Amino acid sequence: MDSHNENINNEHDIHAGEMHTEEHVSHEESHEEEHGHTLYAEPIGHIGNFTVTNSLLNSWLVVILLVIFAISFKNKIKTIPGKLQSILEMVVEYLLGIFDSVTGDRKKSYKFFPLIFTFFIFILLNNWVGILPGIGSIGKMGELEGHTVFIPFFRGATADLNTTLALAIIGIVASHIFGVLALGAWNYFNKFINIKAFLEIPKKVMKDPAVLIVNPIKAFIGLIEIIGEFSKMASLAFRLYGNIFAGEVLLASMSAILAFGVPIPFMFLEIIVGAVQALIFSVLVLSYFSVAVSEEEH
Repeated sequence: MDSHNENINNEHDIHAGEMHTEEHVSHEESHEEEHGHTLYAEPIGHIGNFTVTNSLLNSWLVVILLVIFAISFKNKIKTIPGKLQSILEMVVEYLLGIFDSVTGDRKKSYKFFPLIFTFFIFILLNNWVGILPGIGSIGKMGELEGHTVFIPFFRGATADLNTTLALAIIGIVASHIFGVLALGAWNYFNKFINIKAFLEIPKKVMKDPAVLIVNPIKAFIGLIEIIGEFSKMASLAFRLYGNIFAGEVLLASMSAILAFGVPIPFMFLEIIVGAVQALIFSVLVLSYFSVAVSEEEH
């Protein structure tokens, strides 16, 4: 009886072990198949200690394409423009008209145009590249957060907060550089930490006692402007990132429902959204440039 019971127990343990192994294998397989849109870019490799993410690779691809196009197009510019040159000239003229409505001065528009147009075309192409077929579906299996998942080689760069935040920081820092060049370091510094307002009080208090109230308020407003600069960065970065990331999630959801036909209208919608968001980001940065080079009273 004891040997019989031992045999039964051994068979039970073997059967339980087999079931546990099968569950473990199926669990691993489910992890291998697990993949979805993450809020952050996935790493695909390293250059030394530097991590290369799929969104960074995507932005490098766009930069390379822009450089190649710029070099090849520069050599083909003619006095009598061809079709492509005519189209690009129309686009530039249209954008200059929009910039004029922000700056109020064509000279300022010309001054800011190279940087603002670079923002526009870089963001526009990254927005559109992110919805091309193959982007997000070509990749490799890799380890992520302890799971084996599918990691795409490319991800829309503007669907990564790192990219949009970097663009926002560049835009805000550039606005301060333009402000210092236009107004001088001392005058521009006093737009934020208004030392001049306090220095003027002893000179003007006898003629205008109101400076005792007005000038401290001016100084306080300057401190609020410092907080506003950080708010501008956050606003620019999260607006662009939120719209583009949400669009990619929407396309992925529609493709999961039915891969053929259903996603097409949404792809056209995302093309429009990508162009609008690129224009909004660029015009907002342009407005910051325009304000930065204006006198404090203006």
